[in-house]
Amino acid sequence: MTISMSSASLPVCTRMLSNLNHILGKAEQFVESKKIDPAALTTYRLSPDMLPFTRQILIACDAVKNGVARLSGVEAPKFEDTETTIPQLRERIQKTLAFIATVPAASLDGTEDKEITFPAGPSKTRTMKGLDFLTGWMLPNMYFHITTAYAILRHNGVEIGKIDYLLGEQP
Repeated sequence: MTISMSSASLPVCTRMLSNLNHILGKAEQFVESKKIDPAALTTYRLSPDMLPFTRQILIACDAVKNGVARLSGVEAPKFEDTETTIPQLRERIQKTLAFIATVPAASLDGTEDKEITFPAGPSKTRTMKGLDFLTGWMLPNMYFHITTAYAILRHNGVEIGKIDYLLGEQP
């Protein structure tokens, strides 16, 4: 059985960003119910050398937005990276989801061997074949930052579990 680049990317990214949005909804409820300053969560880091929660969300969204754009040849929208609140972060997720919903599957399919050059740090670039980029860079990057955001919230007492990470909100 063959899997297409579009089916290996768009549904996975859509599901994971939707689950992240669901988790942020639980974080909003937590902040309201505990009457705490939301910045206690949005500025929290797991370690002094790691980026804070807010950046984890922005980078997860950018991994998806820019990755899909690079693979498909569609121009990615520019986001200002000014989000500081949970509602703004949820809006960022929604904007990312709206963008990838406009990318035609046909523009992703057949990009397995396309050369993708992308930033890999402040002053480095890397070049990978499309399939390697998707499976070895873009998706792992998305998962890493979503997982880190999840860990920050869980560590701070937000009542989320594996089912929220994997399935989000179910009917």
